[in-house]
Amino acid sequence: MSLRQFLFAALTASVASTALAQAYPAKPIKLIVPFPAGSATDVAARVLAEGMTRELAQSIIVENKAGVQGTIGASEVAKAAPDGYTLLVTTSTTQAAVVSLLKKVPYDPVKDFTPIGKIATTPFVLIANERVPATDLKSFIAYVKANPDKVRFGQGSSGSWVSGSLFASMIGGEMQMIPYKGIPPAITDMLGGSIEVVFADLGNAQAQIKGGKVKAFGVTSNRRAPQLPDLPAITEQVPGYELVPWFGLMAPANLPKDIATKLTATLQKVLASTEAKTKLTSAGFDIDSTDAAGLAKLIDSEIKRWGQLTKAAKIEAE
Repeated sequence: MSLRQFLFAALTASVASTALAQAYPAKPIKLIVPFPAGSATDVAARVLAEGMTRELAQSIIVENKAGVQGTIGASEVAKAAPDGYTLLVTTSTTQAAVVSLLKKVPYDPVKDFTPIGKIATTPFVLIANERVPATDLKSFIAYVKANPDKVRFGQGSSGSWVSGSLFASMIGGEMQMIPYKGIPPAITDMLGGSIEVVFADLGNAQAQIKGGKVKAFGVTSNRRAPQLPDLPAITEQVPGYELVPWFGLMAPANLPKDIATKLTATLQKVLASTEAKTKLTSAGFDIDSTDAAGLAKLIDSEIKRWGQLTKAAKIEAE
């Protein structure tokens, strides 16, 4: 190939790439949520979809694909065409914790995805049904320790699973873990009496607390949540206890750089809007956005951290 031919080919590729970015998106985009409707991930996705629809002038469709700690939905995105039309609203569960919690994960959380950006964080809240004979965190700890394996806690994500197991381990007690496809169905069973406790995301917990049907004992963050200022942080009674999940946006690996850049910019713009800030904050989120590089760095560190948390919680991979 002559120099002239090489330069022409390079210019043609550059123009084609620019045209692709300008044309994108030319059809509706799917946002895959790897947890059920009503979950924190689902709430974040719907706020994001609304804002991205406005910014990209294209429909954003949210699809829930729950199961196996979020790996069913995440796997679908990992296998999708890297064209920007299938995206994943991911979490610390699907992108980090599953590496330690499951013996086999159907994708590589780093190599099989293109990071777009981090969205937010939210703590869990320790809630129990009214049949639990405790009035506050201190008395609940005493009750768990005095009744080994009598308290059943429902988990619908790695965060709720590790939160409960780590809590039991750190207080020197024992609780039974009951698996669910998501936190909402676990809460339903808790209210019905099938289980006693759920470590629920702040948004879902708030709704139950306002309904007056549950007891709330503490939050999993290292400080009290502004939305529930009278509720203690668990670390106030259990020094060193802390677990706060995060949420992010991912695409399949090998996404064209121009499209990835456009999506990252769109995400940042949506999260900076007053409308998104208001909706996410009221739903229990703390907006804590990063760009693609920031999310990639976070995932690397979180895979290691969740391994440490799982070990401390005495959880064996399933």
